[in-house]
Amino acid sequence: MAITLTEVAADRVRTFLENRGKGIGLRLGVKTSGCSGLAYVLEFVDVLNEDDHVFEQFGVKIIVDEKSLAYLDGTQLDFVKEGLNEGFKYTNPNVKNECGCGESFNV
Repeated sequence: MAITLTEVAADRVRTFLENRGKGIGLRLGVKTSGCSGLAYVLEFVDVLNEDDHVFEQFGVKIIVDEKSLAYLDGTQLDFVKEGLNEGFKYTNPNVKNECGCGESFNV
């Protein structure tokens, strides 16, 4: 089981953590939401939970809880700029369908 991130995403996360002034990494998770069932959640992590899995690349830790890992295994996190828009992009091999707006998915 693995979660990966690109060097561009790692640089962005590192910058966010440095600007925040604290934190050990970024939590990647899922929550029930949207018209397709699941949505991605990103939040800063200050303390690890017992069921957390930690994946580290380029000096950045991505933390995923046990429940979310079942939906996220194999996901790559990237940071992209498209015109005036920028944000994290998820390449998740488990996704079967996405809603039209791209905000939610199902596996």
